[in-house]
Amino acid sequence: MNVAAVLLDMDGLMVDTEPLYKIAWQQAASDLGYDLNDTRYAMIVGRPIEDCERIVVEQFGPAFPLDRLREGRQAAWRREVDRVGVHPKPGLQELLAFAARQRLRVAVATSTTAAGAAFTLGKAGLADRFEVIVTGDQVARGKPAPDIYLECAHRLGVAPEHCVGLEDSEAGIRSIASAGMVGILVPHWPASEAARAAAFRVVDTLHEARELLASLHAPVPVAE
Repeated sequence: MNVAAVLLDMDGLMVDTEPLYKIAWQQAASDLGYDLNDTRYAMIVGRPIEDCERIVVEQFGPAFPLDRLREGRQAAWRREVDRVGVHPKPGLQELLAFAARQRLRVAVATSTTAAGAAFTLGKAGLADRFEVIVTGDQVARGKPAPDIYLECAHRLGVAPEHCVGLEDSEAGIRSIASAGMVGILVPHWPASEAARAAAFRVVDTLHEARELLASLHAPVPVAE
């Protein structure tokens, strides 16, 4: 495969924020008297915020106080970030260094908003590491539709068939597959059969993802 670009999800793949989001959503729902249990929460992982909120309202009914959930969720999220910070996941720095050595284009494809992505990447010390960042509020359809990955490829000027995408969620890996790209799944939660079917390969860590990427890509010769 002639790999020209690597496209990366953000939450749960590059940075260990999924546990913080889970705490924020579940705490906010609990404060309102609703049980957003792990099974229900799994339905919203990896999706744009609008889809997440729609799914939650469908689960609990039209009387669900969405505005109050938003307020509580944001407050809980900030508290958790202040408490534990935002940290890159093991293997990310090595993967980015490999991409730089091999002159691969690197972009972010995240379902969060532009403001949310800027905040998270800044907190993780990653704000200046990517050529392109496409967020959920910049495309018409969120994951699992292919829009966000196709937009990344378009902005980079790289054909989809020369892109490798990395994801941790079912919605995300289906988005990559729908875009006609090679998808590597690094699941944060136990991967469903649908997620595994959509992936080119499933690996446990970003270190393994880097090794797989190296096997797919013809290395650029290094001058002596």
